[in-house]
Amino acid sequence: MSPRPRKLRHCEGKFCGRAFKPTGISLVDLKQITLFRDELEALKLCDYEGLFQEQAGEKMGVSRGTVQRILTSARNKVAEALATGAALVFADEDEE
Repeated sequence: MSPRPRKLRHCEGKFCGRAFKPTGISLVDLKQITLFRDELEALKLCDYEGLFQEQAGEKMGVSRGTVQRILTSARNKVAEALATGAALVFADEDEE
């Protein structure tokens, strides 16, 4: 039995770069952590714009529970990158 198809997630806008990293160190010399576009969108909606997870889910076209899972993953990745000096590399889900 296969899992059900992935639901389309609506993300607004474009991010300006392909990566966020510490200055002075080449990207190839850093550990790279992939932050997917839906994770970035969930962070923006909930942490930057201050929306509740249910409101963010409505904007993204997914359930509140899905937003919570996406947000948890994104926060873990951002915390790891900040704590260890790794680079956050932005990618669409299909790029990996």
